[in-house]
Amino acid sequence: MISGMTHTEFIIRVPAILLALTIHELSHAVTACKLGDPTARDRGRLTFNPLAHLDILGTIMLLTGLFGWAKPVPVNPGNLRNPKRDLMLISAAGPLSNIVQALCCGFIIRAITASATVNSTLAETPLFRYLLLFLILAFWINSGLAFFNLLPLYPLDGSKILAWFLPDRYVESYMRATRYAMPLIFGLVIIGALTGTSILSTILNPVFKPFMYLMKLAAFGNGNI
Repeated sequence: MISGMTHTEFIIRVPAILLALTIHELSHAVTACKLGDPTARDRGRLTFNPLAHLDILGTIMLLTGLFGWAKPVPVNPGNLRNPKRDLMLISAAGPLSNIVQALCCGFIIRAITASATVNSTLAETPLFRYLLLFLILAFWINSGLAFFNLLPLYPLDGSKILAWFLPDRYVESYMRATRYAMPLIFGLVIIGALTGTSILSTILNPVFKPFMYLMKLAAFGNGNI
């Protein structure tokens, strides 16, 4: 069992992760198909079956923290009417789906906690406690997924989104310059695990904390959860 995580939290975290990753990748696939590229559909990625989307390492990362990923949805730019714009839209669909899921979780949490305030018996039932825990975990997981995938580092979604804003002559150089970002992130995670420090968190927190504050503000009407 992961340090600091109860058995119940670990068990409930699994379906929250599966739902977040599946909808993220399905959003990429649906958007690509709508924009004229059937590659993802032809390779079986236009499905709610999480087994079609999971990446083992990315899922393990999510089980142990807020950051992770699934198998990239295949896209053939040659099938797109406006490749540069459409790649940006396809890439943005994934993180956007996580933001929408997180906000929906927040709205439902507000609704059921308001009901529990009126009916105190409801708050004492196991079903209520498990549902509330699932929604809170799903909020954090989806918010973390959205943030991580919006980082402008190749091959994350944020790199394709930023590429749309760059002049064409700079795109290839930008992709080359960030291609080693993911191995560096893995290295920082491993070093942090071995030394008991949070190097990656220290680097990302100046951006991550404001992002999470805005997510909580949008979902709950304040910066608390």
